[in-house]
Amino acid sequence: MNIYESSEDYLEMMLMLREKKGFIKSVDIAKELGVTKPSVSYAVKNLRESGYITMEKGGEIHLTDTGEKIAREVFEKHKLLCSFLKALGIKDDIAYMDACKIEHDLSKESVKAIKAYLKKNNIEITDCLD
Repeated sequence: MNIYESSEDYLEMMLMLREKKGFIKSVDIAKELGVTKPSVSYAVKNLRESGYITMEKGGEIHLTDTGEKIAREVFEKHKLLCSFLKALGIKDDIAYMDACKIEHDLSKESVKAIKAYLKKNNIEITDCLD
């Protein structure tokens, strides 16, 4: 499944917002990603047309099963990378930013190896900003 990095970032943020607030609104996405409302509107339109999200008349956004799957995969990679980088002694904020950059290009083999390393060394898998 080919999807742009920016779309993955939006889906991941939507998942994070839903888990944090219980709902997803465009204004919250813009605030958290540091982008303009028109940028979010454009992304939401594309994600809706691609079948990754649905939107209610009141503006609440919902992930489709496909959108949820992608969001969870990206977020899982993000948490693994954050935990791994923190275990190497990287500060939380830097680990968070670096994980955002790396998560899109990480192979399944690398994900599996990092997960095994963390498990073997009893390192808890968390988000950098928890």
